[in-house]
Amino acid sequence: MGNARVSANKSAAHDYVLGQSVGAARRLEIQDSHFADVSEKLLDELALRPHDRVIELGCGPGGLSRRILRRLGAGGVLIGVDASECLLAQARNSLGKLGPARFETVASDISMLGEWLDGADVVVGRAVLHHVPMVEIMIGRLRTRLRPGTRVGFIEPDFRAPLARLAFLEASGRTELAPLRVWGEVINQLYLVKRLSPDVGASLARSLEAAGYSCVRAGWSECRSNELMIENMLMFYDEVRDQLQALNLLKADEIDRQQGLLRGLDPEALPAAWGAHYCASVA
Repeated sequence: MGNARVSANKSAAHDYVLGQSVGAARRLEIQDSHFADVSEKLLDELALRPHDRVIELGCGPGGLSRRILRRLGAGGVLIGVDASECLLAQARNSLGKLGPARFETVASDISMLGEWLDGADVVVGRAVLHHVPMVEIMIGRLRTRLRPGTRVGFIEPDFRAPLARLAFLEASGRTELAPLRVWGEVINQLYLVKRLSPDVGASLARSLEAAGYSCVRAGWSECRSNELMIENMLMFYDEVRDQLQALNLLKADEIDRQQGLLRGLDPEALPAAWGAHYCASVA
């Protein structure tokens, strides 16, 4: 296929909740460090072979792609699919000559399930399903496009369940944790107002089973709280500042205040503010 590309679905790229800029790539790089352990766990579960043809949904600038390519050999191919040509260009620049496997990109709305799926041995995605409206429909349709035996796996962040702990600790006297709780509320509210599910991972295993996928294995883990987590949160506010104001979720001065409170936290003394679900299965 070469570095195959098709025209990106403009509405999908426009409606993407978070940023697609070079700056956004830094946030995704931080995300890769937070999801390092669960990413390797998922790839172990999918039992990647050197000659596999792997389709990665929502590859972005290539954080998970790099981990996949390390497991592929000279006969392997990784097709990275994303709606953002900007992020795909970054992925090609950093991964085009990494290892013996071929790395190709496709600019496309992943929900359209294009011809780039043909011949897949593995389909994988990380932190992408919660950007697709009613993604359960896509999951069901995806199975009809795959050969029996295709291995399928996803990782999805969980910004919801950790709110219970944060709220308990804050109400019990740790009032300094309020900006973590506010951040969790805001990111959930932003997705919900856009009719997206911020916690699709919680029901992902059940959705895969309902669609007829077999050998479904699922797990959950907490992500580390450290200075990178704080940087991630600060960048989130920068990326969606205009959206938060337009949707009346936070005013500009409150965004500034929350960022200041985050900067004042001791990153080594914080509970987990998010987690990650993973699911591996067979079509």
